[in-house]
Amino acid sequence: MNFNHLPKRVRLVDVGPRDGLQNEKQPVPTAVKVELVQRLQDAGLTEIEVTSFVSPKWVPQMGDNAQVMAAIGRKPGVRYSVLTPNLKGFEAAVAAPRAFWPDEIVVFGAASEAFSQKNINCSIAESIARFAPVVDAARAAGIFVRGAMSCALGCPYEGDIAPERVAMLAALMKGIGVQHVGVADTIGVGTPIKVQRALEATLQHYGINDVSGHFHDTYGQALANTLIALQMGVWQFDTSVAGLGGCPYAKGATGNVATEDVVYLLHGMGIETGIDLDKLVDAGQFISDFLQRKPHSRAATALLNKRAA
Repeated sequence: MNFNHLPKRVRLVDVGPRDGLQNEKQPVPTAVKVELVQRLQDAGLTEIEVTSFVSPKWVPQMGDNAQVMAAIGRKPGVRYSVLTPNLKGFEAAVAAPRAFWPDEIVVFGAASEAFSQKNINCSIAESIARFAPVVDAARAAGIFVRGAMSCALGCPYEGDIAPERVAMLAALMKGIGVQHVGVADTIGVGTPIKVQRALEATLQHYGINDVSGHFHDTYGQALANTLIALQMGVWQFDTSVAGLGGCPYAKGATGNVATEDVVYLLHGMGIETGIDLDKLVDAGQFISDFLQRKPHSRAATALLNKRAA
């Protein structure tokens, strides 16, 4: 590896409060979610995915989205994002006074036709058509639009996903005005060569500054996949504090890569993040204590054991 070509600084988007907590079966009170966001920004996170504006019928955990957005103590320089899967969700996200609006919205599409049908009951083309007015409305309101390209490395129904499918989805996202896309290994089956091919496909349509990696650690490949992306010049990644979030298609498997593990990796390579690892570990411990389990982060576990000793 040529370490001279690695980015000097990396920006991490912590998706724990949204992507991590949404699948938790036990209700997480609004105050706990707000405290988690507070602890993340105090640790130096400048990008936090806070909640999603979806029907509470489908995702009960996110039913307090407006209350959470109104209660967080916003820090200058921090960007707060929310998932808005349709126009109704976007309108709900901006129904409050402007001070409580998100700085960024996230829309999502799948590189797998089967996953799109089973996950959101429509084709890829139909999902893009559904997102187009959301993107238009957000950009007209001065809100940044990020797109998540799910199942870009593998699908629980179709298996491997060809890079051409990723390129097609990236082109569709670009076509409706999505400003940034994340290459997401939704089920954590990716390996470095697959990541390289998916990123190369995405870079046919987006510049390196408008592409990020979103890797799940189901098969223990997330850090290796992060490393190959770094080598390609990618400097933005989604991570989840304490490894919050599971993988519904691999029972018992971990989901999102832990923010603590990625920060430990980056700091060990001399790459700046602006994040205080000790405070980040504390944030992970806080939410893990509430959920009554240990953090799904090897770095956090090691550091907590070191403290205890």
